[in-house]
Amino acid sequence: MIRLEDVRKAFHQGSPNEVWAVRGVTLTIEPGSVTVFRGPSGSGKTSLVSLVGCLARPTSGRVRLGDRLVSALPEKFLAELRRRTFGFVFQQFHLVRGLSVLENVMLPAYPEAPPYAELRARAEGLLGRLGISDRAGARSEWLSGGEAQRAAIARALVNDPQVLIADEPTANLDTERSRDFLEIVAGLKAEGRTVILTSHDPLVCEAPLVDRVVPLRDGRVEGAA
Repeated sequence: MIRLEDVRKAFHQGSPNEVWAVRGVTLTIEPGSVTVFRGPSGSGKTSLVSLVGCLARPTSGRVRLGDRLVSALPEKFLAELRRRTFGFVFQQFHLVRGLSVLENVMLPAYPEAPPYAELRARAEGLLGRLGISDRAGARSEWLSGGEAQRAAIARALVNDPQVLIADEPTANLDTERSRDFLEIVAGLKAEGRTVILTSHDPLVCEAPLVDRVVPLRDGRVEGAA
């Protein structure tokens, strides 16, 4: 379970261009669920998932993972927690140009130093499961949008995280590829993983597999007291 308690996030605090991206969000995300943060650009969706995934610290408030308070952990421990607990799929995918698809997928696991043959087999298995094993040797810049997304998902799963976070995952995809992505999410949910998405795409927000849609506006949960 992930619990946010009156979480707030400011950028450029104390300066003339101070911006409060998240304004007092209290929220519980149940394990094994699919949650969508929905809202227009500037609503705080990306900032909020950054806090949930321990990519950023709240300016105030608390973030708990299970019974553990994680928002106050030193960076060394926070980085280890991120690597072992969360997988991230960013809107622009951020695959490393010049590396093959297989090398990109293997990259996040190197700090854990697993045996190379084991890691390679794990990465190849993920690519096969996502239907792009034939692109394993291709450079990342040669991929189509749908292929790049699948490679990014494989990379996010290589450390076997319990929580997958995807920021606007269908923003660059057509309807068919968006449905393919939702099928992947359904499979992850069936495995018991927690999936957190940001989106304003009705195809995602209204998908039957989604357990909860959290509407955001101006850094707040709409309708919250």
